[in-house]
Amino acid sequence: MTDIRQIKRIAIVGGGTAGWMAASILARSLPGTGTVITVIESPEIGTVGVGEATIPPIIDLLRLLSINEGDFVKHTQSTYKLGIKFTNWSRAGHSYWHPFGAFGAMINLRPFFHAWQKARSEGLAPRFNDFSLNAALGDAGKFRFSDAAAQGPVSGLRHALHFDAGLVAKYLRIYSERLGVARIERTVADTTLREDGFLDELVFDDGTRLQADLYIDCSGFRGVLIEGALHTGYLDWSDVLPCDRAVAMPTESIRPRPPYTEAISHSAGWRWRIPLQHRTGNGYVYSSAHISDTHALDELTAAVGASASADPRFLRFVTGRRKLFWNRNCVALGLASGFLEPLESTSIHLVMSGVYKLLEHFPNTSFAQSNIDSYNNELIQEIERIRDFIVLHYLSGRSDTPLWAYCQNMTLPDSLLQRIELYRSTGRIRPKVGELFTDLSWFYIFEGIGITPENYDPLLDVVTMAQLREILGSMAQATALAAQGVPSHDSHFSAGSPNR
Repeated sequence: MTDIRQIKRIAIVGGGTAGWMAASILARSLPGTGTVITVIESPEIGTVGVGEATIPPIIDLLRLLSINEGDFVKHTQSTYKLGIKFTNWSRAGHSYWHPFGAFGAMINLRPFFHAWQKARSEGLAPRFNDFSLNAALGDAGKFRFSDAAAQGPVSGLRHALHFDAGLVAKYLRIYSERLGVARIERTVADTTLREDGFLDELVFDDGTRLQADLYIDCSGFRGVLIEGALHTGYLDWSDVLPCDRAVAMPTESIRPRPPYTEAISHSAGWRWRIPLQHRTGNGYVYSSAHISDTHALDELTAAVGASASADPRFLRFVTGRRKLFWNRNCVALGLASGFLEPLESTSIHLVMSGVYKLLEHFPNTSFAQSNIDSYNNELIQEIERIRDFIVLHYLSGRSDTPLWAYCQNMTLPDSLLQRIELYRSTGRIRPKVGELFTDLSWFYIFEGIGITPENYDPLLDVVTMAQLREILGSMAQATALAAQGVPSHDSHFSAGSPNR
């Protein structure tokens, strides 16, 4: 028997990557339920569309949607991403990696970074790329796919994608419409509320209306529903993430295209460089309290050293989150839910996570408050842990400009202070269950910005230094062997390329 309280109509306000990603996942996950999904795109409001870097869960999404990765790469002008390389964050000329994939191997059931710390405490100078095949291939401009059946480092490879966000939205729109998702071009001019404060109808600028059971707000920074209609409120995190502007400027495609995202620090923030097949994405994320828009563009243009292929785009934002991601019968996704600067390419992941958790908490029309509270608690924990991880990058010791001096002295969240103190004291990293960034990710940033622990895990002392030298040498040899014969990253985008 069909539940009369079943959600029958879902309205997604806003297209773009967030809207069409939500539509794709929902349409794929709700077949045969009779649920009508409608995406409302305004012809007057363009998408931000500058977010072009992702993290490995994007590959899991393609598998969930049964989308062929090679076809997706072709139609979205994607390139492959093995991690992020940070340059000049602690001092000029210094760089460090946050790679995907495996790093060494566990020794005595302890994470490998404890062996790294022990080796260094004993006077050795281990080389990072000897233990991360992702980083070794990245620096060599090479790329290959993981092979779970292979022995050694190849099985531990992971990758993500760089892509054209506008093309992704088009691709997912076609995918969604094939699954029955409806699309209408309208501009939301107003909303009506029921007596209980829930959203009732969307009122469009042409006077027409649309009613749904569940509304998903993908309207960008404006938050047309979550804020404009429901006045949910916003928590401002600019005290620990002071960058509040960005300028994006595409240039012609570079050769060779590196298989990683570059994040280069600047006087008042940091610059991204993201290689696509058909262009290079460049942008400067900065603090308006420390540099003007004009000077930021000048600094970006000088650093890029190439002519823009389109007019620069300026963006204004306030880092933070909505007080609630799900309020009454409205769920906010993407920029409508909040904003974390794109330093770790988490924006698209947070859209995916928001939809996955919505499916895990999928309501009926009674909209049980306990269910909504559970959803909000999970999303709040996730985004606050990601916030702490991003803040950590700024604690690099650099203090040569006002922005960087501020970062070294700002008051940190207690949750981040506790992580730093645990690592400094013991070398241990204890991520929470389900946390996006693993202990390895935290280690990479601690190591990269120069936070060194006083101790390593004492259980590593069952391994003698002679044994440790032998183990490290064997791992380094296996990594070097695995990197041999791997094709260049660029070779995957030529005729007859091995895109899968």
